[in-house]
Amino acid sequence: MKWTKKVIFILVVGFCLFYLIQQPEGAAQAVRTVAGALERVFQAVVTFFTSLAA
Repeated sequence: MKWTKKVIFILVVGFCLFYLIQQPEGAAQAVRTVAGALERVFQAVVTFFTSLAA
């Protein structure tokens, strides 16, 4: 089971590096999309706690 996780991790990292090298614009857009989604999640959590405190 431990080696399976290692193989999957290596495959994911390898795919990310391949994508970064082959499609740098696409990789940059993917990072922007993920960062935007994380920003929206963070804002929602802050809004929730602000509303809870009021």
